[in-house]
Amino acid sequence: MTETRRLQIDDVASALFRERGYAATSVRRIAQALDLQGASLYAHVASKEDVLWSIVDRTASRFEQAAEAAEHGSADPVDRLGRLVRAHVGVITDHPGAATVFVHEWRGLTGERRAAVLARRDRYEGRWRRLIDEGIRSGAFPRTDSATAAAFLLAALNGVATWYRPNGRLSAESLADRYAELALRSVAPSATPASAAAMASAATKDSAATKDSAATYSEEAR
Repeated sequence: MTETRRLQIDDVASALFRERGYAATSVRRIAQALDLQGASLYAHVASKEDVLWSIVDRTASRFEQAAEAAEHGSADPVDRLGRLVRAHVGVITDHPGAATVFVHEWRGLTGERRAAVLARRDRYEGRWRRLIDEGIRSGAFPRTDSATAAAFLLAALNGVATWYRPNGRLSAESLADRYAELALRSVAPSATPASAAAMASAATKDSAATKDSAATYSEEAR
């Protein structure tokens, strides 16, 4: 099976899993969406769980690679946190269907696959905890429980996968900027002047985007 065909299957299944849920989506429904006859999807994949695993594994790699690139080359915890938030939101807005599956449907995995995903999720959250701890030690962030702060931020960011629509009123870039601004305000309220300027710039762009369109994300989600 070619990589292109694998991606087609994953994309179609992601959309269905996002709309209907993994448990409520049958192999036959995925096959129909791909214009395949009945259970002929099994000629391409071994099981529905294989499809879920492919989506979750690929999306986990996207989050990991984006985070690694975002933190590379900066020693400032405030700057790195802003970059990390933008990178996380960027993965979601680039692949909303797959991101929703990763956030909500991964529990459909079993055995070693489920354990592997749990381990990767823990390592990814650990990256955020370590960065927050570093910011606390340097004085950039006020003292707080880093595990709680990381869980708070990731819960807020992952929520984007539930309601984001590409035709909403804010561009993906503006949305990422807004979330970075909010994250920094919550974790680093006394940001450096440079960081504060960056947050103000993001807020200005968001304000302009709001004036350009009367549609709202909440309306798109309904």
